[in-house]
Amino acid sequence: MANVALRQAMADAKVNEQSLARQVGVDVKTVSRWVAQDDRLPHPRHRWAACEALGVEESVLWPDAIRAAVKTGPDREVAAVYPYRSACPASLWRKLITGASREIIFAGYTNYFLWLEHSNLGTALRRKANAGCRIRFLVGDPDSEVTRQREEAEATSFTVSTRIAVTLEQLAQLRGTDGIEARFSDRHIALSVFTFDDDMIVTPHLANLVGHDSPTFHFRRCQDDGVFDRLLMHVNALWDEGRDVWEVPPERQAASSRDA
Repeated sequence: MANVALRQAMADAKVNEQSLARQVGVDVKTVSRWVAQDDRLPHPRHRWAACEALGVEESVLWPDAIRAAVKTGPDREVAAVYPYRSACPASLWRKLITGASREIIFAGYTNYFLWLEHSNLGTALRRKANAGCRIRFLVGDPDSEVTRQREEAEATSFTVSTRIAVTLEQLAQLRGTDGIEARFSDRHIALSVFTFDDDMIVTPHLANLVGHDSPTFHFRRCQDDGVFDRLLMHVNALWDEGRDVWEVPPERQAASSRDA
């Protein structure tokens, strides 16, 4: 999303991107990115120079910088809050996926929306894995009683198990890629957690609402045993208990033996 406050301040001051870049001492392309992306935070000295050039307080142009500087308690790990997951900018998801280099975890119950909203996600993840990034999917068990009950609660035509099936179809195309793993669980039905190195998107699922209608939080790791670490501990515990998506169930193994 664009930085509307910065664009308005430049218009009020009758300063274009070339002029602001010259006064701040950066490339004009850098200023263009500041204007085009409200989550892009310039270096402090560049923020201060831009504010001086435009005659506007830093808190107006880049409020996130002020909040990060003021927070000292555990809540400083809260980077942003959205009333709906659908309100979380697609640009933020792309930035986090693209920027992660160590580990990505998709612990959504269906993870369906990822394939819908991010074209060529599979190709991007395969490239990440080949570069050494560990990628894990924790997917809801489509055959569990928990899944059946959730389908009754949501009462939608596009059922939970159908959405899981979409993800499983996409994951099948990534099977065999070193660094990409997937497991079934049904214990994260009420809480989706997505991690990208030191950033995390969390969605607690409310009542009978589907994921995109539930509130969403963006956390950024700032301390040991903080909110980020505790949520990651939760996901890792469920992962350890999960069942490999690509594992052949015993009943199918027995059937194969009989057929042979």
